[in-house]
Amino acid sequence: MVHYIDPQTQETYLIEQPIWRSPSGHPLMLTELPGINRGDIDTSTRSIWRYRAAFPFQVSDPITMGEGCTPLVKKEIDGATCHFKLEWFAPTGSFKDRGTSAMLSMLRQQGINHVLEDSSGNGGCSVAGYGAAGGMKTRICVPDSTSPSKIAQVRAYGAEVILVPGPREATEAAAIEMSTEIFYASHNWHPFFLQGTKTLGYEIWEDFGFTLPDNIIIPGGAGSNLLGCFLAFKELMAAGEIQKMPRLFLSQPAHCAPVHASFQAGADGPVPTEFAPTVAEGTAIKCPIRMKEMLTALRESNGGTVAIPEKEIIEASLALAKTGLYTEPTSAHAGAAFVKLIKAGTIKASEKTVVILTGTGLKTTPFYEAELSSRRD
Repeated sequence: MVHYIDPQTQETYLIEQPIWRSPSGHPLMLTELPGINRGDIDTSTRSIWRYRAAFPFQVSDPITMGEGCTPLVKKEIDGATCHFKLEWFAPTGSFKDRGTSAMLSMLRQQGINHVLEDSSGNGGCSVAGYGAAGGMKTRICVPDSTSPSKIAQVRAYGAEVILVPGPREATEAAAIEMSTEIFYASHNWHPFFLQGTKTLGYEIWEDFGFTLPDNIIIPGGAGSNLLGCFLAFKELMAAGEIQKMPRLFLSQPAHCAPVHASFQAGADGPVPTEFAPTVAEGTAIKCPIRMKEMLTALRESNGGTVAIPEKEIIEASLALAKTGLYTEPTSAHAGAAFVKLIKAGTIKASEKTVVILTGTGLKTTPFYEAELSSRRD
């Protein structure tokens, strides 16, 4: 039987309980699941719910808008070939929809109909959108510096918006304080969210004809795609479908790269590092709550980390756009990481590599307008 588990204390809790953290205040995971075989995939369903057999319990009425089943596009970048997984092909415009569909569907099954989320943008858009689709009330806390277009998207879905002054951490603190009155459905804290993002790993496996690439490069802050893929590949190994997992690499902006700093230092937790503002705002998480689990995923897959300077993030965004891939700077640094890893010899051009692009550039049009305008002047 599946339970919540506190990785720090190893204490378990009944999954029927609508909780978002342990009594000790730690983030929860789920006990190990057995995984699925290719015959368990519901091929009649075109969404993440084709993998519903891999979820911890069955949901009678999922909140779904066709999330998942995103394009896998082969491109040549700087002389080397890779496959880009275009996660912005989602109802609210980012990969967050995988996790949100699973999380809100499972919470609604538990009897939760009013949820609270904190976000720098895409997570709030996703929870607001899926809350609207599922008839759930939503309150979204966002930093007051959040892109106006993302705030407008959240409000368009009918969500209550709370603007919080200060850095990203202040927004999370404000939401946790409010969690005594509204259930905190955090994409960073709730383990059900990872059950949705793990479908990315299952989908890549299916995309490649039930095989896996050699490497996967993932832009990350809190690590939900990294941890989701790691969960999927562990489950596929448990089910006997694969013998080894791909090497998982995490790219971060150099101005906010705490996981990179810890990985390179050989540490199991945070190490002293400097932070500065970055155009890759969606991955600017100074203190990811699952850093230990992220480091484990990177090391057990024999992967690694890359930190990308601001100039290279900007250049990667514009270079990808010139190939037809209009992505947020938040995920464009994964493309720059691919080039760096090839040049360093860490991965080979002859290997099969997937680069995850998580959000549409349409959400950061002011960034592109400013960059292109400055280059015309």
